[in-house]
Parts: sequence; C-alpha cells; structure tokens
Amino acid sequence: MSGPPLGVAVGASWYLVVAALLFGVGLFGVTVRRNPLVMLMCVELMLNAVNLTFVTLAHRLGDVAGRTTVLFVLVVAAAEVTVGLAIVVAIMRHRSAVTTDDLTALRG
Repeated sequence: MSGPPLGVAVGASWYLVVAALLFGVGLFGVTVRRNPLVMLMCVELMLNAVNLTFVTLAHRLGDVAGRTTVLFVLVVAAAEVTVGLAIVVAIMRHRSAVTTDDLTALRG
C-alpha cells in the first residue's frame, strides 16, 4: 500500500495555511505579551513558521535553496535563543518580576 493513508492528500496550500497561522500566533504573542521569555518563544514560533514556508515552497518547486535557507535560519535561531535566554535569565536572577520595560536598564 503506497500513498497517503485513507486516500487523503495534503496539498502545499495546507502547509502554507498552517505556517500563516503559526506566524500570526507568534506575532500576536510578541505584540501583546510583556514577559521576555514568552516573547522569545513567540519569535521562535515565527521563525518556525517561516521555515515551514521555505520547506513547503522548496518541495513544491523542486529547489534545494529553500532547504538550505532553513538550515541557516535554524543556526541563527539557535544563536538568538542562546544569547537572548542568557540575558533574560541573568536579569531574572536579580529581579522577581521582569517585563520588557525592565530591559531598558541595560542601556549604557
């Protein structure tokens, strides 16, 4: 038996719709929430939505450039999480309740 289970094929448009919904949820979280940890998670959600779009379009067009771009985006996302999380954890050790307004204290 080959092919999708139960004869249901999922087209590229469904992946793009899911990616748009993920990006919308991430954008909503970044604009509404004030907690830096939640904002970092929402940025990661947005990056994963972009990655899903790149992979979907690369598969549909038969091009490798989209998949290569995803690798670079994942590397940048990992670096962003490492540095951003280190900064947020360092600030949270000194203060109990941290919002993005408190990050202005990092200015020189």
